[in-house]
Amino acid sequence: MRITTDRLIITRFTLEDVPFVFELLNTPGWIQNIGDRGIHTLDDARNYITEKYFPAYEKDGFGAYKIILKDSGVTIGTTGLFRREGLDDVDAGFAFLPDYEGFDYAYESTRAVLDYELERHDFRKILAITLPANQRSINLLKRLGFVYDKIIRLPNDGEDLELYTLKMD
Repeated sequence: MRITTDRLIITRFTLEDVPFVFELLNTPGWIQNIGDRGIHTLDDARNYITEKYFPAYEKDGFGAYKIILKDSGVTIGTTGLFRREGLDDVDAGFAFLPDYEGFDYAYESTRAVLDYELERHDFRKILAITLPANQRSINLLKRLGFVYDKIIRLPNDGEDLELYTLKMD
């Protein structure tokens, strides 16, 4: 799987991405907006990739994808579709290293992944969840065509989340 846009290459994670996953999952933005995944060592990051990302690729044919800048080859973030406990439909998600936020990479990559996956799968709708205070994510979801639905709580999570829906016509 490889998607290219004007500025980006989007592809599946491999074990070569352990240092990047370690860095991303420990950024303040990830911990604040997505949650602490307990990734404290490179081994933890390796296990996260093998236990979360690889099974999703095998079972669902999609999952978390890494985003690479075409011009430099630097990995800057992740976007993808996920199956989450407590949600009846797939969920879109994205995250970037702080130095690469605010350059429209999130829109460019997530739009490309949505278009790619919608050609391959017969989704009725795609969901997205975010903290009510995460205005940047909310703005991006709306720009991508998602519409606010309601406040929800996922199983084993005490936080209110805003649920957004992108319906297929």
